[in-house]
Amino acid sequence: MQNNLIKPSLNERSKSEDSALGRLRSHLKKGHVYRREDLLVGSSAIDRHLRQLVDAGDLEKLAQGLYYAPKSSAFGRVPPKDSELVGAFLKDENFLLLSPNSYNSLGLGTTQLYNKMVVYNHKRHGVFKLGNRSFEFRLKPNFPKKVDKEFLLVDLLNNLDSLAENQGDVLAMAEKQLDKFETGKLQKMVSAYGAGRTKKRFSSWLHHLQRVSA
Repeated sequence: MQNNLIKPSLNERSKSEDSALGRLRSHLKKGHVYRREDLLVGSSAIDRHLRQLVDAGDLEKLAQGLYYAPKSSAFGRVPPKDSELVGAFLKDENFLLLSPNSYNSLGLGTTQLYNKMVVYNHKRHGVFKLGNRSFEFRLKPNFPKKVDKEFLLVDLLNNLDSLAENQGDVLAMAEKQLDKFETGKLQKMVSAYGAGRTKKRFSSWLHHLQRVSA
């Protein structure tokens, strides 16, 4: 008996694959970061299609299972936003990005520039390279939703040992400049995020400041 099932021709299969690749390409939004699972859009050969999109320049591979649809400007390709890159990597929006260079804004005499970005989060720990950048992920039980100068001061003292500057000079300047910070807010930040040594140091400083102000 004749088999009525007709297998698709090579040309038909090729057209079908081209159609699937086209659908995947049309799904991409320039400037967005994607995980592999975000791109399972009607493709039965996702890994081959991803390689083709990378070869064609429609995607850049940032890390295992992580891709970026490049966006261009008058000055060339625009890198992905750190927040979107980290969020896609973690599969979580609950994290805090912080550059140690931000300490220099406190006016405590720090001037060193650091080529790293710190990520406080609940999922990953270690240094990971995402695209052309390295991020230092640190597991923390809690952290604020945003960085302000009071938190920066607490974080600086938590990480005092990692600073390139003279620690004694930084501590002396921090105590001297303490009245430039909002005391109530600073106390809350110390209580919530300060390491043991930082809490003891602030307790001594604030006690001395209150005595002087009395």
